[in-house]
Amino acid sequence: MDPFFVWLLFQYFYLLMVKTLSSILVIVAVLSCTEQNENIPDEKENVEVFEETETQPSKVVEQDNISIEVYDFENIQPFIYKNNDRINVVNFWATWCVPCIQELPAFEKLKAENPEVDMTLISMDFTQNIESDLIPFIIKNNIQSDVVVLDDPDANSWIPKVDENWSGAIPATIIYNKDKRVFYERSFTYEELAKEVQTFKK
Repeated sequence: MDPFFVWLLFQYFYLLMVKTLSSILVIVAVLSCTEQNENIPDEKENVEVFEETETQPSKVVEQDNISIEVYDFENIQPFIYKNNDRINVVNFWATWCVPCIQELPAFEKLKAENPEVDMTLISMDFTQNIESDLIPFIIKNNIQSDVVVLDDPDANSWIPKVDENWSGAIPATIIYNKDKRVFYERSFTYEELAKEVQTFKK
Protein backbone atom coordinates (compact mmCIF):
# COMPACT_ATOMS: atom_id res chain seq x y z
CA MET A 1 0.00 0.00 0.00
CA ASP A 2 1.19 3.48 -0.88
CA PRO A 3 2.73 5.10 2.26
CA PHE A 4 1.23 8.45 1.31
CA PHE A 5 -2.24 6.89 1.11
CA VAL A 6 -1.72 5.28 4.51
CA TRP A 7 -0.72 8.65 5.95
CA LEU A 8 -3.85 10.31 4.50
CA LEU A 9 -6.01 7.54 5.92
CA PHE A 10 -4.43 7.98 9.33
CA GLN A 11 -5.00 11.74 9.22
CA TYR A 12 -8.66 11.25 8.25
CA PHE A 13 -9.40 8.89 11.15
CA TYR A 14 -7.45 11.09 13.57
CA LEU A 15 -9.48 14.20 12.64
CA LEU A 16 -12.70 12.19 12.82
CA MET A 17 -11.82 11.01 16.33
CA VAL A 18 -10.96 14.55 17.48
CA LYS A 19 -14.26 15.94 16.14
CA THR A 20 -16.21 13.16 17.80
CA LEU A 21 -14.57 13.74 21.18
CA SER A 22 -15.13 17.50 20.85
CA SER A 23 -18.82 16.96 20.13
CA ILE A 24 -19.15 14.72 23.16
CA LEU A 25 -17.49 17.29 25.40
CA VAL A 26 -19.79 20.07 24.11
CA ILE A 27 -22.89 17.94 24.74
CA VAL A 28 -21.72 17.09 28.26
CA ALA A 29 -21.06 20.77 29.01
CA VAL A 30 -24.50 21.82 27.73
CA LEU A 31 -26.24 19.13 29.75
CA SER A 32 -24.29 20.14 32.84
CA CYS A 33 -25.31 23.81 32.48
CA THR A 34 -28.92 22.81 31.90
CA GLU A 35 -28.92 20.74 35.06
CA GLN A 36 -27.47 23.62 37.07
CA ASN A 37 -30.06 26.07 35.73
CA GLU A 38 -32.91 23.75 36.60
CA ASN A 39 -31.69 23.58 40.20
CA ILE A 40 -31.06 27.28 40.87
CA PRO A 41 -32.25 27.77 44.47
CA ASP A 42 -34.90 30.30 45.37
CA GLU A 43 -33.03 33.37 46.56
CA LYS A 44 -35.36 34.04 49.49
CA GLU A 45 -35.10 30.47 50.75
CA ASN A 46 -31.31 30.64 50.70
CA VAL A 47 -30.71 34.12 52.09
CA GLU A 48 -27.66 34.02 54.31
CA VAL A 49 -28.27 35.00 57.90
CA PHE A 50 -25.76 36.34 60.38
CA GLU A 51 -25.45 36.71 64.09
CA GLU A 52 -24.85 40.28 65.23
CA THR A 53 -21.74 39.22 67.14
CA GLU A 54 -20.05 38.30 63.87
CA THR A 55 -19.70 41.93 62.73
CA GLN A 56 -16.15 43.21 62.37
CA PRO A 57 -15.91 47.01 62.04
CA SER A 58 -12.94 48.30 60.09
CA LYS A 59 -12.74 51.25 62.46
CA VAL A 60 -14.60 52.93 65.30
CA VAL A 61 -14.90 56.72 65.56
CA GLU A 62 -15.68 58.16 68.98
CA GLN A 63 -16.58 61.75 69.79
CA ASP A 64 -18.79 63.46 72.37
CA ASN A 65 -19.80 60.12 73.90
CA ILE A 66 -20.99 58.89 70.51
CA SER A 67 -19.39 55.78 69.02
CA ILE A 68 -19.77 55.09 65.28
CA GLU A 69 -18.69 51.77 63.80
CA VAL A 70 -17.51 51.66 60.18
CA TYR A 71 -17.91 48.51 58.06
CA ASP A 72 -17.18 47.25 54.59
CA PHE A 73 -20.08 45.49 52.90
CA GLU A 74 -19.04 41.97 53.88
CA ASN A 75 -19.12 42.83 57.56
CA ILE A 76 -22.21 45.03 57.47
CA GLN A 77 -24.36 42.21 56.10
CA PRO A 78 -25.35 40.94 59.58
CA PHE A 79 -27.33 44.16 59.96
CA ILE A 80 -29.10 43.48 56.65
CA TYR A 81 -29.80 39.79 57.28
CA LYS A 82 -30.52 39.39 60.98
CA ASN A 83 -31.53 35.96 62.16
CA ASN A 84 -34.29 36.83 64.61
CA ASP A 85 -38.06 36.78 65.10
CA ARG A 86 -38.44 40.56 64.99
CA ILE A 87 -39.37 43.06 62.31
CA ASN A 88 -36.16 44.64 61.03
CA VAL A 89 -35.97 48.02 59.30
CA VAL A 90 -32.73 49.05 57.58
CA ASN A 91 -32.45 52.51 56.06
CA PHE A 92 -29.63 53.67 53.76
CA TRP A 93 -29.09 57.42 54.12
CA ALA A 94 -26.54 60.23 54.47
CA THR A 95 -26.38 63.66 56.07
CA TRP A 96 -25.80 65.19 52.62
CA CYS A 97 -29.01 63.62 51.22
CA VAL A 98 -31.94 66.05 51.63
CA PRO A 99 -34.73 63.46 51.11
CA CYS A 100 -32.98 61.19 53.63
CA ILE A 101 -32.93 63.93 56.26
CA GLN A 102 -36.56 64.76 55.61
CA GLU A 103 -37.74 61.20 56.23
CA LEU A 104 -35.55 60.36 59.24
CA PRO A 105 -38.10 61.68 61.80
CA ALA A 106 -40.55 59.08 60.45
CA PHE A 107 -38.09 56.28 61.21
CA GLU A 108 -37.32 57.66 64.65
CA LYS A 109 -41.02 57.95 65.47
CA LEU A 110 -41.67 54.42 64.21
CA LYS A 111 -38.91 53.07 66.45
CA ALA A 112 -40.18 54.99 69.49
CA GLU A 113 -43.74 53.73 69.04
CA ASN A 114 -42.80 50.15 68.08
CA PRO A 115 -40.17 48.76 70.47
CA GLU A 116 -40.55 45.35 68.82
CA VAL A 117 -38.97 46.78 65.65
CA ASP A 118 -35.18 46.67 65.19
CA MET A 119 -34.08 49.87 63.46
CA THR A 120 -30.68 50.30 61.80
CA LEU A 121 -29.61 53.44 59.94
CA ILE A 122 -26.74 52.70 57.55
CA SER A 123 -25.00 55.97 56.79
CA MET A 124 -23.28 56.51 53.45
CA ASP A 125 -21.37 59.52 54.76
CA PHE A 126 -17.68 59.72 53.94
CA THR A 127 -15.57 58.43 56.82
CA GLN A 128 -13.59 61.66 56.95
CA ASN A 129 -16.88 63.48 57.69
CA ILE A 130 -18.00 61.33 60.60
CA GLU A 131 -16.64 63.70 63.24
CA SER A 132 -17.50 66.92 61.40
CA ASP A 133 -20.95 66.02 60.03
CA LEU A 134 -22.42 62.69 61.13
CA ILE A 135 -21.86 62.77 64.89
CA PRO A 136 -22.97 66.43 65.23
CA PHE A 137 -26.10 65.54 63.23
CA ILE A 138 -26.89 62.60 65.53
CA ILE A 139 -26.50 64.81 68.59
CA LYS A 140 -28.45 67.75 67.19
CA ASN A 141 -31.38 65.56 66.11
CA ASN A 142 -31.23 63.19 69.10
CA ILE A 143 -31.11 60.11 66.87
CA GLN A 144 -31.95 57.04 68.96
CA SER A 145 -31.74 54.36 66.28
CA ASP A 146 -28.54 52.39 65.77
CA VAL A 147 -26.27 54.19 63.29
CA VAL A 148 -23.41 52.52 61.44
CA VAL A 149 -21.38 53.65 58.45
CA LEU A 150 -20.91 51.67 55.24
CA ASP A 151 -17.52 52.36 53.68
CA ASP A 152 -16.89 50.12 50.69
CA PRO A 153 -15.63 51.60 47.39
CA ASP A 154 -16.70 48.60 45.30
CA ALA A 155 -20.30 49.82 44.99
CA ASN A 156 -20.89 48.03 41.68
CA SER A 157 -20.31 44.78 43.52
CA TRP A 158 -22.35 45.24 46.70
CA ILE A 159 -25.32 47.32 45.45
CA PRO A 160 -26.97 44.39 43.59
CA LYS A 161 -26.33 42.20 46.64
CA VAL A 162 -28.61 44.47 48.66
CA ASP A 163 -31.23 44.24 45.92
CA GLU A 164 -30.78 43.36 42.26
CA ASN A 165 -33.05 46.24 41.19
CA TRP A 166 -31.42 48.94 43.33
CA SER A 167 -29.90 51.78 41.32
CA GLY A 168 -27.79 52.79 44.31
CA ALA A 169 -29.77 55.98 44.96
CA ILE A 170 -30.73 56.91 48.51
CA PRO A 171 -32.85 56.94 50.55
CA ALA A 172 -33.48 53.23 50.32
CA THR A 173 -35.05 50.93 52.89
CA ILE A 174 -35.32 47.22 53.61
CA ILE A 175 -38.08 45.86 55.83
CA TYR A 176 -37.95 42.17 56.66
CA ASN A 177 -38.68 39.41 59.12
CA LYS A 178 -38.08 35.67 58.97
CA ASP A 179 -40.94 35.21 56.49
CA LYS A 180 -40.90 38.29 54.29
CA ARG A 181 -38.47 40.79 52.84
CA VAL A 182 -39.21 43.95 50.81
CA PHE A 183 -36.83 46.55 49.37
CA TYR A 184 -37.94 50.16 48.76
CA GLU A 185 -36.07 52.74 46.71
CA ARG A 186 -38.13 55.72 47.82
CA SER A 187 -38.85 58.18 50.60
CA PHE A 188 -41.43 57.59 53.34
CA THR A 189 -43.76 59.68 55.42
CA TYR A 190 -44.49 58.29 58.88
CA GLU A 191 -47.95 57.11 57.79
CA GLU A 192 -46.54 55.29 54.75
CA LEU A 193 -43.76 53.68 56.75
CA ALA A 194 -46.08 52.57 59.56
CA LYS A 195 -48.47 51.10 56.99
CA GLU A 196 -45.68 49.04 55.42
CA VAL A 197 -44.44 47.77 58.77
CA GLN A 198 -47.97 46.81 59.71
CA THR A 199 -48.05 44.32 56.80
CA PHE A 200 -45.22 42.43 58.50
CA LYS A 201 -47.25 42.02 61.69
CA LYS A 202 -49.94 39.95 60.08
